[in-house]
Order: sequence, then C-alpha cells, then structure tokens
Amino acid sequence: MSVLAPLVEKKLASLPSGVSVRVKLPDGTVIGNAQAPVLLHAKSTRTLKNLANGDIGLLGDDYVQGRLEFEGSVRDLMAVATAMLPSSPVTAARQSNLVAMISRLISVWRHSVERDAKHIEFHYDLSDDFYALWLDPHRAYSCAYYRETNLSLKAAQEAKFDHICSKLRLNVGERFLDIGAGWGGLLIWATEHYGADATGITLSRNQHAYVSQLIEDKGLSHRCRIQLVDYRHIGSAEPFDKIASVGMFEHVGSANLTLYFDNVRQLLKPGGLILNHGITAGGVDNPQLGHGMGDFIEKYIFPGGELLHIGHVMTHMAQGGLEALDVENLRPHYARTLWAWSDALEARLDEAKSILNNEVGQRALRAYRLYLAGCAVGFEHGWMSLYQIVGQHNPRSGRPDELDYPTDLAYPWRRDYMYKN
Repeated sequence: MSVLAPLVEKKLASLPSGVSVRVKLPDGTVIGNAQAPVLLHAKSTRTLKNLANGDIGLLGDDYVQGRLEFEGSVRDLMAVATAMLPSSPVTAARQSNLVAMISRLISVWRHSVERDAKHIEFHYDLSDDFYALWLDPHRAYSCAYYRETNLSLKAAQEAKFDHICSKLRLNVGERFLDIGAGWGGLLIWATEHYGADATGITLSRNQHAYVSQLIEDKGLSHRCRIQLVDYRHIGSAEPFDKIASVGMFEHVGSANLTLYFDNVRQLLKPGGLILNHGITAGGVDNPQLGHGMGDFIEKYIFPGGELLHIGHVMTHMAQGGLEALDVENLRPHYARTLWAWSDALEARLDEAKSILNNEVGQRALRAYRLYLAGCAVGFEHGWMSLYQIVGQHNPRSGRPDELDYPTDLAYPWRRDYMYKN
C-alpha cells in the first residue's frame, strides 16, 4: 500500500456526513466506505497526493490525462469534490496588489486580436456536432432564463432571448448588433420575432459558416447577417440603435475591458441601449478560482478567459463612457442551465465519444464532463455569478425631458416595461 494511503484515508474520514467515496489505489487496494456511490481509481502517486490535499483542479487534470477514473454519476462526483475542498476557492485565489499588477501585464499581452481569435477557435470550433448533442435546438451557449421553474431548456433559452430583447426595447427596423453571436440563436430571434435589422459578429469560423447558412435557409439575408470580425475592427456606416453582448466579455481580458466598453459606446447611437450579459467573479479580488480550478478551465476550456467582480465591471463600463441603468443577477439560472447541459451530455456520452473519436477529442470530452458539472456547482455556491447590465450611450446634455418618453432616448426610466409581454 502506498505511503500516501493514510493521508487519503484521513481526507476521506474528514468528509461531512452524507458524503462518501471509495478510492482504489494504484496497487488495487480499495479504501473508504464500501457503500459509497462514487469510486475513484487513482493510477498514480501524484493523484493520491492531489486527493490528500483536496486539489480539485489538479484532480481534474489527472482525470483528463487518464491518471484518474471514476465510477458513479457526475452529480455524486461533484458532491464529493466540493466536500474535499480545503477552503473556499474564492478566498484561496485572492490576489495581493503586486500579483494583481503582474496579472494586468499578462492580460495586456495575452489579449491581442490574433490571440483572442485563437482562444475562440480553441473552444468554439471543437465540433459543432458535439455541442449540438447537449445544447438546445437554438444552440444557445449561455445562461438561460427560467421565467418559470418547470421550463424546458429550449423554452428557457427562448425566454432569455425575449428577456434581452424586452430589456433593450427592441423594435421593428432598428439596427441591432449581437457581439459574440455564437450559433445565431439571439440574432435570428431578434430578426424573426422583433423585426430588427440584425448584425452578428463572431471570431469562430465554424459558427460563422453555420449562421451564414442558417440565415440563407430562413430567407433572412435582406435584414440579417453575420460577420467574421473582432469587435475592435467592426466598421459601420451608422451607429446601432441597440447592442447585445452575451457571454463574450469574459474573453476580453481585464486590461482591455474599458476599451471594450468604449468601443461599444462608439458603435451605439446617443440614447441607444447596450445589454451586457456575462459571467463575473464571486470574489472581489480573485480573477479565477483557487485550488487549481481556474487553471483547469484555462488549460482545457477557456484559454484567455478572465473574470472580474461585478463592481469592477461597473467601473470599467463607466470609464468606457456608458451609463449603467439596470443590473440583474441571474446566478441560479446559470446553475440550472449548466446542470441541464451536463445531464444532456451524460445521457449521450456514447455519441459524444463517437464524435470526438481521437485522443485529443477524448481528452476534451473528459474535460467538458467536469467543466459543465463543476461550473454548475460553482454557480450554486456563488463562486461565480452571471449579470445582465443594461447601459446607455448618454449624451449627458442636461435635458429636463428624460421622464417624458422622448423619442430619441430608448430608456423610459421605469423598469416595469421589461416584464410586459
């Protein structure tokens, strides 16, 4: 038996009541509760060390690389993983002022136009068929909105589209820009259901090809289009009436966030509205999760992704010249969305293995199994959050008629309009 076995046994004994796990050591010995719903098979002493320390991100790396296997449901596995953490991953990742300054310099370096394009291709161009297995038919890859608790994933994503368009007061004929349009769900919805003249942008070649064909198939080319272009390089003969950015600004980088919001302002007509929908950090001073969890996401899922606390996001938004009007936290909605994705992927694992049928693909599948379920837990615990912020390009003219529904200003300063059908 490994010399690390007693340390692992001590870790298992420290788990709270109701959480149990068996561990199979490299020599075949099994320790832990024989009735536990989860069996972890550690194939290396490195994995045993990570188990003893509760380094969940490193254990994730062990699983992706084949040094760790598990039997049982991924939901039970997440309960075990959460219980094994030695402390909150938010407090474990707090930065000193010096580390924060170094992180900013790294952020400047890593978020060039070219690097951002490579980051997006790494994630979103994995395989359209793979994503189609577990996303809804619109392939909406962002937090859904469970307007009612019993909604299906498809219905909740459509409710999210309506929620965004309603908040923006999107009207027939208005010029609408979707930054980071993904597989076109919101872009098409705004065109078909709200009569917008819609433009979407993406850095993913797969998504660009898919949405271009979708627009053509639906006969919407006269008032809907998708461009393969960075948000910093989009050109427009005239400003847009409304802009949505959904699940995109996480890729911008903290060093570029003020510039990002300034670019949005320049694309938006005075009095126009922007809705920014994105993930934020749960802690004020941590750009990623601790205990190796943030490193795991950086390595296998979202290279270049950076999270900021909502307070910092609001500061960058103001520095970019946009006035925040409405802020809504949808954190538990994302937890439920992620569990829906995770359950759908787990139900179709054989198909996923068939699609991602090479060595790189199999590692990606292992990473996604942990990522989707792990992020669901993260949102449940408040380690991360999801905010929708409505802002406006405010000319700040000192005008006294803002409450009188002037036609050149989109926001009515009464938020009940957001919930009217």
